[in-house]
Amino acid sequence: MTAIEGGSGAQGPQLVDPVERVAAALRSHNIETIVVDSGEDARIAVLSMIPEGAEVHSGKSKTIEEIGLYADLVESGRNDAIRPRIVGMDRATQGREIRKLTAAPDFMLGSVAAVTEDGTLVAASATGSQLGAYAAGAGRLILVVGTQKIVPDLAAAIRRIDEVVLPYEDAQVFARMGVHTATLKVLLLHGEWQPGRTTVVLVREPVGV
Repeated sequence: MTAIEGGSGAQGPQLVDPVERVAAALRSHNIETIVVDSGEDARIAVLSMIPEGAEVHSGKSKTIEEIGLYADLVESGRNDAIRPRIVGMDRATQGREIRKLTAAPDFMLGSVAAVTEDGTLVAASATGSQLGAYAAGAGRLILVVGTQKIVPDLAAAIRRIDEVVLPYEDAQVFARMGVHTATLKVLLLHGEWQPGRTTVVLVREPVGV
């Protein structure tokens, strides 16, 4: 998949990789971006960023589960994973503690519903439980994003949420809980104030929804 960008002089037009163009747009917004070919490459890249034993949290992300990172970081015992800790807690009596644990992990791992060509990351949620950590709470945010999620603009990002992401999530929630979900909260990450806080791993092959 290539795009043609006009050029001048003896070299003529240059072929520009659209994935690299999105990566460049993200980097221009202080978001570190790595482009890899496969889910396995993404898994290796993310593991190299998170020290063994570090505190890490992840929402229920098909992308993270599909490439094996959830097993590596949350289920393996390699790290201080928050999700296994909160599973055994009582939300009625320990809700405040759960909220604080999930809002400010040292490392937050996840994905987004879409990324626009000009470098805006779009995350959607029913409860918003992961969005606070995405926006500011986490010390480091690492997002793994399949390039099938690249869209032209924010309008297309919302359409993707409505037409692709929500139907999948609704089926998953209904199968587990017998209720329907909804897109109630949407977070737009236009960039980072602090360079190095957020890293996006763009995966050329489709991963996740």
